[in-house]
Amino acid sequence: MSNSSNNNKGEMTQKGRDTLERFKMESASELGVNLKQGYNGDLTSREAGSIGGRMVQKMINSYKMQ
Repeated sequence: MSNSSNNNKGEMTQKGRDTLERFKMESASELGVNLKQGYNGDLTSREAGSIGGRMVQKMINSYKMQ
């Protein structure tokens, strides 16, 4: 059995990481949450959760529009 077919399973490309980071920053900006590059350990759980929730909401809306 070839191992090459499983080499990329679960891995994200740099392009994918960059896209997700831009999406996260955009969502935070829409919510008025001051998100900076790198570590954001000073965010409250509510702020962090609202960013993730907004991202999911936008993904669902995008899927519904297709």
